[in-house]
Amino acid sequence: MKVITASDLRANLAEAFDAIENDAEDLVVTRSGHEPMVVMRKSDYDAWRETEYLSRGANGRELRRRIAEMEAGAGVPRELIEPDDEATA
Repeated sequence: MKVITASDLRANLAEAFDAIENDAEDLVVTRSGHEPMVVMRKSDYDAWRETEYLSRGANGRELRRRIAEMEAGAGVPRELIEPDDEATA
């Protein structure tokens, strides 16, 4: 994660945005006397929010239960289905 000051961000906004977009790297922006801010691609933000949502409440409890089952060896191995095979099945 790259860190930049707000002043440097203002001076190099297009380059900073290009780096975020091209490298999929979040950017931490610091300002004196203020909490740092994070700039990231919208698609990364959306994925983070969905993961955060799925990790809460009943969804999160079920997910953690199933992960614990798998780690304890209680999972059932399955063969992956190739998309082309699924259409002919």
